[in-house]
Amino acid sequence: MNSQIPKTFHVKSFGCQMNVYDGARMTELLEAEGMKASADVGAADLVVLNTCHIRERAVDKIYSDIGRLRRDDGSRPMIAVAGCVAQAEGGEIPRRAPIVDIVVGPQAYHRLPELVAKAGRGEPALDTDMPIESKFGELPARRRQGPSAFLTIQEGCDKFCTYCVVPYTRGAEVSRGWSAILDEARALIDLGAKEITLLGQNVNAWTGEDEAGRIQGMDGLARALDRLNGLERIRYMTSHPSDMTDGLIRAHAEVEKLMPFLHLPVQSGNDRVLKAMNRSHAIHDYLDIIDRVRAARPDIAISGDFIVGFPGEKDSEFEDTLKIVEAVNYAQAYSFKYSPRPGTPAADMDEQVPAELMDERLQRLQALINQQQLEFNQAIVGRRTSVLLERQGKKPGQLIGKTPWLQSVHLETTAVVGDMVEVEILSAGPNSLAGAEFMKDAA
Repeated sequence: MNSQIPKTFHVKSFGCQMNVYDGARMTELLEAEGMKASADVGAADLVVLNTCHIRERAVDKIYSDIGRLRRDDGSRPMIAVAGCVAQAEGGEIPRRAPIVDIVVGPQAYHRLPELVAKAGRGEPALDTDMPIESKFGELPARRRQGPSAFLTIQEGCDKFCTYCVVPYTRGAEVSRGWSAILDEARALIDLGAKEITLLGQNVNAWTGEDEAGRIQGMDGLARALDRLNGLERIRYMTSHPSDMTDGLIRAHAEVEKLMPFLHLPVQSGNDRVLKAMNRSHAIHDYLDIIDRVRAARPDIAISGDFIVGFPGEKDSEFEDTLKIVEAVNYAQAYSFKYSPRPGTPAADMDEQVPAELMDERLQRLQALINQQQLEFNQAIVGRRTSVLLERQGKKPGQLIGKTPWLQSVHLETTAVVGDMVEVEILSAGPNSLAGAEFMKDAA
């Protein structure tokens, strides 16, 4: 175990957008303690692996990454394992990988500097408590931000889907306070953010009291954010169908800055499978939500998540999943093979689907999703749309930005990162668009 306080650090985040947010906040936390971030993991005195526990291979990969941190000369950095794997496995991590110095769960990472100090003294450094509000209250002020920002407003999950570890690694659903969210949003805008994506395991389960003591849902929060000067776009993810309220659906029609994009996972197209998953909604519920959202905002893009090969899934039940994909016509979607997670009810279910059958189903599903995504992208060719420029491209003078529908657009422009420009879409591929800045004088 290392016996000194590190001067440099590197944070590597895996998995979801919330982990990206948490990784950025850990970076700011360590910088506030006087440490310097290093882009080179091999040169850092401290390496923080901010982990994801959703997929089995992701867990195995963490242990592989830990092993690779040992350097050719036999030395190694101080190693911290953070995030959901840390929460789920706790003290098992240093037992399995003795070179790990620190284990900290996703609700306790505000204590990371204290744990680093303990590890530097050669003391055990493990914290997997879940005091959510104290975490946000003790994090330092935001330090830097690009044009597009993540902002966590809700954590945890009370749904207990039978395949999912999130209720065990992130805890019960808790909403951050109204004022804290708006204060952080203002800070992000002051640092240059023009787009804010609200994050939560079930983000649309957020509730809170506004400054007048009125109970608000996420639609009320979106309306408050809409009034902030300097903010041009609002997004949110990930939503649960059971929390898709009438007010939130109306907000898609009425809140100007709320982007026409909805990520709403369904996971399966078959009611029996959904019941076995404990999803708390049926197919007709989901399709009704999609219809109502599209009635409110006809140009909205729908995204989703799917699991193939859930225990007991029959061929006909998988065919039902293909049918719902065809019915909804997704702009994009994510599909995964079922991965048993220890401690979840589904891991002990009978009729586990063979790996080769899951592979075949996943290929068929992904082919359909990819086809729909390409068609959605091609439908915008020839149109003009606003693009928020977010980063440099690979070519000189090329920038990459996002459309309102979350599509990546490549274009050559004299504008700079952070600008919102009007772009004519020239061509489309399955994963990105090519465009040219629309010059009004040339029209």
